[in-house]
Amino acid sequence: MNTTDFQSPWWLPDGHSQTLWRRFTPSNNLHRRRQRVELQDGDFLDIDWVDAAGDASLPVILLLHGLCGCSASPYILSLQRLLQAQGYTSVAMNFRGCSGEINRLARAYHSGCSEDVEEVFQAVRLAVGQPGVVGVGFSLGGNVLLHWLAHRAVGQGVIGAVAVSTPFALAYCSEALNTGMSKLYGHYFRRRLVRDVMAKLAYFRLQGWQDQAERLASLGDLRRLRTLWEFDDQVTAPLHGFDGARDYYDRCSSGTLLRDIALPTVLIQSRDDPIIPARSLPDPARLPGHIRLLLTPAGGHVGFTSAREPHWLEQRILQAIQTLD
Repeated sequence: MNTTDFQSPWWLPDGHSQTLWRRFTPSNNLHRRRQRVELQDGDFLDIDWVDAAGDASLPVILLLHGLCGCSASPYILSLQRLLQAQGYTSVAMNFRGCSGEINRLARAYHSGCSEDVEEVFQAVRLAVGQPGVVGVGFSLGGNVLLHWLAHRAVGQGVIGAVAVSTPFALAYCSEALNTGMSKLYGHYFRRRLVRDVMAKLAYFRLQGWQDQAERLASLGDLRRLRTLWEFDDQVTAPLHGFDGARDYYDRCSSGTLLRDIALPTVLIQSRDDPIIPARSLPDPARLPGHIRLLLTPAGGHVGFTSAREPHWLEQRILQAIQTLD
């Protein structure tokens, strides 16, 4: 459904300015405690908790960041701060290699790495006991969250989810990052991802981890890559068991999986998102009754800085969570 309660301020006139403002807005420090989750395949990832002295029956909120982000991304910290003030304990997941320490395996993360979310979920449930979990995902993290929900049984401790600025159709979004001003985002992601792979290769060689180093070296010369699609075709797909970028996009896009999600879910999207073209958005008329789409006329990509209401996005996420309690 369209929502008219969001109004972009005059000094953020379009989706690009909204997107960049959120990206570069500094966040105040927040006391968090880090937990390392050892994964079944021998790798690890780190999660960051913010404890709250609220009702012990309240659900724990599990947050998933976007591509090239981490648990310290501004939108993660801002939401964790609000959740703590409202009595909710939250835990922000860092995907593999995103917590400031290189992970142990050549593989990293991708838009469908729901098996890692499942292992984190189990670790969270072990830590907190009975209270349920609500998932909140941003951008790539939103896609991963929906992918996870679509591939797991109903219930089992999960109450519902909120997904923000989700790239429901990965191929369309990848194509959009190679057109117009959105090329700037595509180049940024590609450069960051290539840099991370090269840093990991150098680290593996320094540690003497030859088998993992050889996996990365076998990917070829990454300096010639020019688009995110090329990176996914040459790096993401072979590292994670896909037959090229097209196969990866087809199998991991969450838009076709929405019908398989049986839990209450809120989707928050903007019409002027410079990364997610309108044709990738789900049709509200075809969504099941327990999945609700909040579509704003403006707001950019994980932006949603409102002229009328400070922390509009965080407040809408909180309201969605409170309806699930």
